Amino acid sequence: MYVSDLIGTRHVFRDLKHLLAAATPARSGDQLARVAAQSAEQRVAARYALADLPLKALLEDLVVPYEDDEITRLIIDSHDPVAFAPVAHLTVGEFREWLLSNQTDAAALTAVAPGLTPEMAAAVSKLMRNQDLIAVAQKTRVVTAFRTTLGLHGRLAVRLQPNHPTDDARGVAASILDGLSMGCGDAVIGINPATDNIETARRLLVLIDEIRQRLEIPTQSCVLTHVTNAIELIETGAPVDLTFQSIAGTQAANEGFGVDLALLRQAHQATLGLSRHEVGDNVMYFETGQGSALSANAHHGVDQQTLEARAYAVARPFRPLLVNTVVGFIGPEYLYDGKQIIRAALEDHFCGKLLGLPMGVDVCYTNHAAADQDDMDTLLTLLGVAGVNFVMGVPGADDIMLNYQSTSFHDALYAREVMGLRPAPEFEAWLAHKGLSDPEGRIVPMEHWTGGERMIAETLRDA
Repeated sequence: MYVSDLIGTRHVFRDLKHLLAAATPARSGDQLARVAAQSAEQRVAARYALADLPLKALLEDLVVPYEDDEITRLIIDSHDPVAFAPVAHLTVGEFREWLLSNQTDAAALTAVAPGLTPEMAAAVSKLMRNQDLIAVAQKTRVVTAFRTTLGLHGRLAVRLQPNHPTDDARGVAASILDGLSMGCGDAVIGINPATDNIETARRLLVLIDEIRQRLEIPTQSCVLTHVTNAIELIETGAPVDLTFQSIAGTQAANEGFGVDLALLRQAHQATLGLSRHEVGDNVMYFETGQGSALSANAHHGVDQQTLEARAYAVARPFRPLLVNTVVGFIGPEYLYDGKQIIRAALEDHFCGKLLGLPMGVDVCYTNHAAADQDDMDTLLTLLGVAGVNFVMGVPGADDIMLNYQSTSFHDALYAREVMGLRPAPEFEAWLAHKGLSDPEGRIVPMEHWTGGERMIAETLRDA
């Protein structure tokens, strides 16, 4: 039990998960789950109590029982007490001050990451303003590599997302070439297939790989099919670069996705065994999103943001190339409006990087949410300042297969231009070599192309 006295009123929180939920900024998913603070006063009281809580207590009072959940067991069994030692004596509030201190640099944050649990990251985020989340994330660097190197300072990568409602090869190829012409695709060329079957995935993988090899593009491909499909594709010789899977923060929620830790370990080893990587051996791509455990009725009464942070514990052992929080995709039942989406994205980005993960954000919303593209412009800009590893590049910002709104190729150009950010170094060199960028690194307008115009036109013709 946790107690906080505020302005003559005693507030009692029955356990840690009640305290964490009550301290969370307001969001529709927690209200739907009936775990949210009952008033603004109770929320403030919870934050006072949380600020005084020793970080060590988060290793003892578990939000999901150890014996009931393999994710909890992973978190506790893999905790690194040596890495934790520099902050082990701190309360959650003091940990916030340590994170924000000028003396705490990128090296210190990297060193402490293995000693932090998701609950610690979630707890301290609940005490932070948006600018605090941005300030700490900005000085945190998580660098990964496959054929391109991602996460370096001053760089912003883009997942080129050429989805098509019928998986039509020509339509997919046109979107890929459109994105490449605007400097997108250095994070991954990643397709969500409209039909999740082996042969569709194989056909799309071959298509991307043929374009990649023909144009000598330093990037990696991924068809976002279920991990069991990926394993079968690997076994039958398909050109799999990255294996993808959606993950969540409880065992039960992951079972709803049809996965467990053993299956992910199998997929990781199988993908490494192909040896298709060149610059680095990060071969996994995970996607997450606040509300997934609640939507599966697998949340154990825990708030959605804490469970989102626990999903990062699932990803961490597999050293992924990419982790992407698809922040507004589930809908207003979980994040009601632009304000809630912006806050959730900054929380996810902060928590993921604090735990040592290469975080990207799908800056997105569904058409029935109380949000619009102005909100996404604001969020994209905040994430660029915060040092996000990658964002999405979707033709026209409108995914015509998944039916949601994201960020466009032009949005990525905007973010790079106004913040002085550049693509991954290998991809940047390719853009210059193909005549798609000028000596200053700016994308060349189509009317001034030299060899790039013919290269793209011929590739589309032959797709």
